[in-house]
Amino acid sequence: MVINASEFKAKCLAILDEVSATGEAVTILKRGKPVAELVPPVSTDSRYPQDDLRESVVIKGDVVEPVLPAEAWEAVAGSGD
Repeated sequence: MVINASEFKAKCLAILDEVSATGEAVTILKRGKPVAELVPPVSTDSRYPQDDLRESVVIKGDVVEPVLPAEAWEAVAGSGD
């Protein structure tokens, strides 16, 4: 949605409710040029962004050892040692 600053000023609370309900951003114009954008906030359900990833990762196998054996590495294979 695009709206002039004067209209935004008159309907501010209703526009805030609409952005909250729909998640759609609103571009605010002053003299026909964009001066601001009203967007819904980023989710603040968790204290840390990492909390959103909790229980979304499954560890399969050893997470410390390399995936390929050292013999398969180009650096080791070409060293002649």
